[in-house]
Amino acid sequence: MLTRPTDKTAVRQLAASLGFSGCRFCSADLPNSVGEGLRSFVAAGFHGTMDWMEQTLDRRLSPETMWTDAKTAIVLAMNYGPNFDPLAVLGKPDRGAISVYAQNRDYHDVIKGRLKQIAQKIAANGCDVKVFVDTAPLMEKPLGQKSGLGWQGKHTNLVSRELGSWFFLGIILTDAVFEPDETHADHCGSCRACLDVCPTDAFPAPYQLDARRCISYLTIEHAGPIDRELRPLMGNRIYGCDDCLAVCPWNKFAAAAAEQKLRPRSELVEPSLAKLSELDDAAFRALFSGSPVKRIGRDRFVRNVMIAIGNSGKKDLAASAIERLGDGSPTVRGAAAWALSRLLDGRTYARLAKDQLQIENDEQVREEWQKANETP
Repeated sequence: MLTRPTDKTAVRQLAASLGFSGCRFCSADLPNSVGEGLRSFVAAGFHGTMDWMEQTLDRRLSPETMWTDAKTAIVLAMNYGPNFDPLAVLGKPDRGAISVYAQNRDYHDVIKGRLKQIAQKIAANGCDVKVFVDTAPLMEKPLGQKSGLGWQGKHTNLVSRELGSWFFLGIILTDAVFEPDETHADHCGSCRACLDVCPTDAFPAPYQLDARRCISYLTIEHAGPIDRELRPLMGNRIYGCDDCLAVCPWNKFAAAAAEQKLRPRSELVEPSLAKLSELDDAAFRALFSGSPVKRIGRDRFVRNVMIAIGNSGKKDLAASAIERLGDGSPTVRGAAAWALSRLLDGRTYARLAKDQLQIENDEQVREEWQKANETP
């Protein structure tokens, strides 16, 4: 029972009863160094085509720039740890690798409703509150570090000594003043596991990420054709990438997700690339109903599947790529053309390219056919 607006123990007990794995408190401001780091990230172009980061830059610098009355940030973590090795699928080239967090329900939907339950208890004591789950110009990870929930590792994600890398963040801002918790120190030490495992070298330096080379960005945020240089490095990752999270040594303390809605659905753990390539829009929506994957749309997803098929080395998957040459999406057709250049022998590919160039009107797709025999 929350009998007074700043009862931290009562808030923590309520959070635990709602499935949260951690609940910490800090003042609703961030040091200037955080804002400077964000400005440098955008100035370097590391945000790629995520123009919204530049457009909302000033509002992102600190919570009180978005809500001037904010005094406290309550930072909550919900564990989504897998009960299997998430990197095992990378050794199965005819299967697709979907990031663990997207193998079941959309975490936004799961977490936001529970944040609101906590917020309502605080608001009942006459306080104003606002809840956030990765959908507003709010820098959750620096707040997580400031609150003592964890620290931002060299891969720029939050790491916890209790939860490892597998947890979502939710934030409640309030005008109530709670006593802040102690900030967490950095415990990465000399470890470089997350940096060295990255398939595309997306980390220019420790604690820096160039999203333009990040497979999560490429498969989720980036529309249209993916850089030819990066495609072979993507392997069979078709939605997100867990490599830098999975290799973190602090995961020895991580546990499997307790929340049923965040436990992986078996059909999304190691899905068949051949079957995924057959998805039309209705089948895509049905398969990924309630999943974060649904947000990127069928065309972008099947583009990713075509790239994975091209990287598979499985010649029997060429038939799946050939089926997509008549796809309604130029992005999918172009990715299928690239995939076939890697699966067919030169003579067969050249004959197919000649036929397709006679009927293909989209310039980007025509370019794929013309360049496909060049070294990626």
